[in-house]
Amino acid sequence: MSLSETSGISVTVLGSGTCVPSLKRGSCSVLMETAGTKLLFDCGPGTMRQLLHANTTIFDISFIFLSHFHPDHSGELAPFLFSNKYSPGNQRKIPLTIVAGKGLPDFFDRLKNVYGHWMELSPDLINIIELDNKARDIRKFENFTVESLPVEHNEESIAYRINSSYGASAVYSGDTDFSDNLVTLSRDADLLICESAFPDDFKVKRHLSPSFAGRTAAEANVGKLVLTHFYPQCEQADIEKECRKTYSGPLVLAEDLMKINIVKP
Repeated sequence: MSLSETSGISVTVLGSGTCVPSLKRGSCSVLMETAGTKLLFDCGPGTMRQLLHANTTIFDISFIFLSHFHPDHSGELAPFLFSNKYSPGNQRKIPLTIVAGKGLPDFFDRLKNVYGHWMELSPDLINIIELDNKARDIRKFENFTVESLPVEHNEESIAYRINSSYGASAVYSGDTDFSDNLVTLSRDADLLICESAFPDDFKVKRHLSPSFAGRTAAEANVGKLVLTHFYPQCEQADIEKECRKTYSGPLVLAEDLMKINIVKP
């Protein structure tokens, strides 16, 4: 039995980078597992290959949660569905549920307009869930509960909180500027996976910098903060030092294929 099947949540950072091509960091994607259920948060280019490096196949994924529709977060969704149809010797046996904020059905229909039947799965193997992007939305599934709140990036942008059946909790921010909603959603969470796109001196609208990410974690009293979604400018800055201006708790700077376990007694 894996840890996530017995006591908590297992997290693997598949891509800690952005839309900028990098040999060090792939585009945004995070794998979580709880009670044997595998959840994918965002699906940027390269996600499927990184899943294989994490000893996971596309057929193991039960849920894809999109934080928003920018290509570095959603660009591999169509190839993911296409691969489910045409991977020799394999087939999907468990349904795939795709979850996102306002506009998901339209976004999905537009992809089908481009790719047609190449990305269509049997109706009993795919579910589309559009979440409320104006208020807290709570959905209960067999092994976990997902909560979402809108954040400050795109109209459809939402952050997610996974609460496992064992009491462990992890938050995925997606892209956002400083957001009271993200603080609320992250309150007392065991883990916050938070974007920190640019160093403090390069702070841009609709994205966080290390000190603002740290402020979010401190105000929310999270157990551990993981900074991710690093643009190239971050490689030339002391990201940890900047985050420590506002946050003194456990801190991790994400790297591709880094694994973090949340263990509950």
